[in-house]
Parts: sequence; C-alpha cells; structure tokens
Amino acid sequence: MFRQLDWEVRWLDAIRDQGVSVQRELFEGKTVAQALNAVSTAPIHFVPQADLPDGTAYEQYIFDTRQVPTRENLHDFFNGLVWLQFPHTKRRLNQLQAQAIAADGVQAVRGPLRDALTVFDENGAVLSAPPALWAALRARDWQALFVDLRPLWREARLVLFGHALLEKLVSPRKPMVAHVYQAPVAINSIASLDAWLAQAVQPGPWAAKPFTPLPVLGVPGWWPANEVPGFYGDAQVFRPPRAAR
Repeated sequence: MFRQLDWEVRWLDAIRDQGVSVQRELFEGKTVAQALNAVSTAPIHFVPQADLPDGTAYEQYIFDTRQVPTRENLHDFFNGLVWLQFPHTKRRLNQLQAQAIAADGVQAVRGPLRDALTVFDENGAVLSAPPALWAALRARDWQALFVDLRPLWREARLVLFGHALLEKLVSPRKPMVAHVYQAPVAINSIASLDAWLAQAVQPGPWAAKPFTPLPVLGVPGWWPANEVPGFYGDAQVFRPPRAAR
C-alpha cells in the first residue's frame, strides 16, 4: 500500500521530504512506528498500537506518555508525518483533547470542542489567500472562486493538515472536501505555520468550528481534470451559492 504513493501531487507538498524518507525506511523492512522514529525530531515517540492499554483513551495516552500508538496502515502513516511536520499544533490539539477527557470523560458523543478538534485533525487544512478568494469561498460562489478569480490562486497557499484527508487522496475523487481554517498572513514556511497555528487553536473559538468546506480537487493546479470546461458545473460537489439556494 505504501508503493502506490505519488509524491509529486500538490497536496503532499508539506510532508513530501519526510514522507519519502519514511517510505524508504518502510521499504527496508521497518514497521510504520520504527520508520517514523528513524527520521523524527518531534518531541514524541511512535509505538505499536498494541502498547495502548485496554480501556485507555488514545488521546489521553499520548498526552500522558508522549507516545503515539501506530498501526500498519496509511492512516497512521500520514498521522505520523503530520506529527513530524506540525509537532506544536498536534501537541496543542492533543492537550485540549486530554483536558476535555479529564473534565468530562469519554462519552458516546464528543462535546463541541472535541468534535471540532477531531474534524480539523482528520480533515483540516489552512488557507492563506487574498480577501476576494475568501469572500467567494465563504459564499460558496464556485464560479467566482475557481473561474473568475482563478489568477488570484497564484497568491494563495493551501496546506493540508488532516491525515484522514491525506489518506483518502491516495485515490482522489472529485467530492473530497477539506475543512479550511484561514491563515491571516502569508505562509512563509511550514515551521512558522506550525508555530502560528498552535497559538491560534483556542477552546472558545474552535468549539464553534471556524472552518469552511473546500472541495480540494477544485483548487487550480491541484488536479488536471479541473482544467476541463464544465468541471465546476457538477452541483453535487460544487453546490450553488447561498443566495441562489
């Protein structure tokens, strides 16, 4: 399953270099946890899933031990790579998850904050873009966002964070959506983005899910199919603007 990865696709930009290194370790016979540890400089250690004690919450275990239980699959492979590239943000998400668990326990339904943290951890992304693009995105005005304002995307940068989304994009399909958080400043490096995002994750605002859905394969330059006339006419994916609805 790790041989099918195409490292040239745009959505893997943030994790490409370390991803290739971890993949090389896997091809030498290491487990996913061992391969991640071999290249890691993050303040955590990857361990086999079997190390997670029965009855212990996953997030609580990571917070208490600074060890991340890891399975032999693409989902945990990408989770590990996000830990390597965004250690401060991942630690912040884990801290807030653990605090919520300590306060409320593990319940059948997550509370608003835990739900929002999980949504971003699994399917989140960060977008730095000109105001006109953000206005069109929030209005779901796909014609303006992707066609009329297409040249403005040269001034934008979209960075994927969610490891479940990265896993799904191994087999890309048009309806795949990221939950996007706005970066108010230009993203100059992944390290600076990580530092800023870790500070931006605050319980009050994030419990309200301050994210905007974005069909990621509609982003110019991300998928050849979106150059074809009529691509954005699929109303099942690019639903009409709010005013039209």
